[in-house]
This record gives sequence, C-alpha cells and structure tokens, in this order.
Amino acid sequence: MKRPPGVKAAKASGKKTVAEENAMKESHTMWSIKQHDLAMKDRLSKMRLLESLIAKKYPLAEYEEAFKKKLDDELLLS
Repeated sequence: MKRPPGVKAAKASGKKTVAEENAMKESHTMWSIKQHDLAMKDRLSKMRLLESLIAKKYPLAEYEEAFKKKLDDELLLS
C-alpha cells in the first residue's frame, strides 16, 4: 500500500519539532545553571570582600564600616 505524497514530509516536519523542543529545553536548563553559577560567584565575591574587611587590624574608615555592614546584611539575608 502506497502512502500519499505528503505523508513523509509531514512525518519529517513532526520529528524536527521534537528535536527543536529538546534543544530548547536543553538551552533553558543550561541558562538556569549559568544563572545559578553566576549568583554563587557573586556571593563568593561578596564573602571575600567581607573577610578582607574583617581581617583588617587597624580601625576601619566610616565608608568601610558602612560597606561591611551592608555586605553582612546581604549575606545573612540570602
């Protein structure tokens, strides 16, 4: 039994959408992983800054003290 001429084309286009959908899901997953990674790097950077401010032996300047308090609040809330 022969198929009508458009059946193969319809099947092929249907399979492409599944492949495109999988690629879209994969890119979405990669994007969410990248966002999470950037957030963790940002948090780590802030922790290093806070550590360096805490480690200073001499009294901190007023702006350094304010920055230290701001970093401390951000890291404790997140």
